[in-house]
Amino acid sequence: MSINITAIAKSKPNTISETKQILTEMAVKSINEVACIQYDLHQDNENPSLFIFHEIWEDEDGLALHEAQLHFLKFKSKASELLAEPVAIYKTEKIA
Repeated sequence: MSINITAIAKSKPNTISETKQILTEMAVKSINEVACIQYDLHQDNENPSLFIFHEIWEDEDGLALHEAQLHFLKFKSKASELLAEPVAIYKTEKIA
């Protein structure tokens, strides 16, 4: 069963550019992972410090493999210095 994720990351005001760069790198590399069905990164038009991911993974094993990848770990290691708060992650079920 596929895993649908919406994740919301809020950068600190002074790290928007660096946050966008590392998140974009992660998105580009993540979409090429075998278990990745969809991996979209958005930046809010009115609040450029707000980034939203829409992800679909084949299954929990594929998501776990994603979380072990170097590009994910690189972001995770820098998150506390880039982000204003922890990433909000929502695992959802598509209903329509």
